[in-house]
Amino acid sequence: MERVQIGIIGGSGLYDMAEVTDRSEVTLQTPFGEPSGPYVLGTLRGKRVAFLARHGAGHRFSPSELNFRANIFGMKMLGVEYILSASAVGSLKEEYAPLHIVIPDQFIDRTKGRISTFFGRGLVAHVGFAHPFCKVLSGIAFDSGTRAKATIHKGGTYVCMEGPQFSTLAESRLYRSWGADIIGMTNLQEAKLAREAEICYSTIALVTDYDCWHPDHDSVTVDMIIANLMQNAKTAQQIIAGAVDALPYERSCECASALKYALITRPDAVPAQTRQDLAPLVGKYLQTT
Repeated sequence: MERVQIGIIGGSGLYDMAEVTDRSEVTLQTPFGEPSGPYVLGTLRGKRVAFLARHGAGHRFSPSELNFRANIFGMKMLGVEYILSASAVGSLKEEYAPLHIVIPDQFIDRTKGRISTFFGRGLVAHVGFAHPFCKVLSGIAFDSGTRAKATIHKGGTYVCMEGPQFSTLAESRLYRSWGADIIGMTNLQEAKLAREAEICYSTIALVTDYDCWHPDHDSVTVDMIIANLMQNAKTAQQIIAGAVDALPYERSCECASALKYALITRPDAVPAQTRQDLAPLVGKYLQTT
């Protein structure tokens, strides 16, 4: 199977990357089930990439239905070391207007019952997550957005809510009182799993609306979101392509060794099946003599 260093996850409104050439599709089975769909392998700015439509062909999966573990594990199986994620978000601050782009650096978790780890089944790990996005990759994405002349903001807190309903007014006001910047439904689990998989992860958050707190935008509709996403999709593709072009081959960040001191279970106590299933993640750390 071809090894690909760069992964791209497209969210609502970004179901393809027009600039990707030399395409082929790979369908993977993971120990955690099926990903959202086939991975599209191709060439972007002279580099091999793997593109995955987060919500499946035709946008068939809601945020709560996504098999996040399969999606990220599939990237790991392909050899991916960088993931650039595009995501639609609502704005919780006046200065982040619809059609702006945010490169967040923090999360608040408001999801319920989603599985956010590869570990368990006899192998315990606790990875550091104080800084949930790769600083290097996020910096490259921001610089690419600046070059693309997008209205782009560096840093900010992303509230990840369960959905699929949008926020109540009380919730929206609460998140604003916390100092949060944007709100979405998908990226937290991807970031946690990418960190466990030692993959650099960054989000290009596409602002589509003001959530419901804004007096001039007191309701959120899918029509509104899709209209703004279509305008933002072209810019998002430019940012991703520019970031891919600028990515270094060798990584210097801590993401690449996130599991080095995270595994708690004694290697000889790890069940054989768990060891086998998680080999792409932990094989190099579970060497026994």
